[in-house]
Amino acid sequence: MAAEYQIQMAPKTLDTADDKAKPLLEGANEKMGFVPNMYAGMAKAPGVLSTYLHGYEWFRNDSGFTPAEQEVVFLTISRLNGCGYCMSAHSMLADKVSGVPAEVLDAIRNGQPIPDARLAALAEFTRVMFESRGMPRQADVEAFLAAGFEEQQVLQVVLALAVKTLSNYANHLNHPEVDDAFAGHAWQG
Repeated sequence: MAAEYQIQMAPKTLDTADDKAKPLLEGANEKMGFVPNMYAGMAKAPGVLSTYLHGYEWFRNDSGFTPAEQEVVFLTISRLNGCGYCMSAHSMLADKVSGVPAEVLDAIRNGQPIPDARLAALAEFTRVMFESRGMPRQADVEAFLAAGFEEQQVLQVVLALAVKTLSNYANHLNHPEVDDAFAGHAWQG
């Protein structure tokens, strides 16, 4: 289902952002060399962008998941939410930065079984958390732990769900164009 409504406010740029959003956009520009279109849309409500960036950083730095595992979580959530922008961005990161095997990335992008038992268990647990709204059954958690994950990582999946919900929903409302940096990995659900 394609998002119908589009917020009419113009995206915020380094020149048009208010005092709360501008430092966030400047930080992104310094770190990435550009301001992603998604950030420019989220900056219309600086609290959304700030919460996203801080939660994203916590997940990246402290989740206990490897970079490849992090991408599996983010891609799984973004696919379930039908967010083409985030699927494109995280596909690029999975491919070029985080070391996700090509066959795993292709499987996630195409909604097919993941040919890696540990990553498949992670994607499945992420799906369960998404679909159950954070109420997994005992057997779901036991399967996640049996795949070699830690109990604390159950809460890290919650953090990833929160972060991706912010970005996926904001993208559904803002309809950002996929940035050139991610265009080679464009995805349409």
